[in-house]
Amino acid sequence: MTVTNENCVVGIEYEVKEAGTTDVVDSNKGGQPLEFIIGKGQIIPGLENALVGMTQGESGDIIVKAADAYGDVNPEAMQTLPKEQFEGVDLVEGMTLYGQGENGQQTQVIVKSFDDKEVQVDFNHPLAGKDLMFSVTVLSAREATADEVSSGVVGGEPASGGSCGTGCGCH
Repeated sequence: MTVTNENCVVGIEYEVKEAGTTDVVDSNKGGQPLEFIIGKGQIIPGLENALVGMTQGESGDIIVKAADAYGDVNPEAMQTLPKEQFEGVDLVEGMTLYGQGENGQQTQVIVKSFDDKEVQVDFNHPLAGKDLMFSVTVLSAREATADEVSSGVVGGEPASGGSCGTGCGCH
């Protein structure tokens, strides 16, 4: 079956690198396929759009520009916070911390620098501003069931949270 642009359940195996590098950022090779429904915004738009028209069993390399992946770096996402907010945390420059955002969703920040009073953090996704190279194989492609279309979830079950590794490819 060919991947269509709406209500198609797709299962892929992928490996992703920052374009121009050999460092693997995320991969599910040898693991469970990443399954999602086309048209539901469940993966980054540049990858989703490139998969449309591919067929089951087809492999390819897909470059996704930063704007169609995790966006450009937003300077407003850099913040300086009082060090008291990090009490009990052994701060290290470059470390990733997870917390809860204003709407209750999980947020990720990277510690850029700190001193005795303040901590500079970056709320940008670690892959913001980066072009990505996906090596993808379409393992499965089928029409979504009515339950999957209404719930937006493969299998039709409510989402239980979770992620695919670093979230690369997932939204």
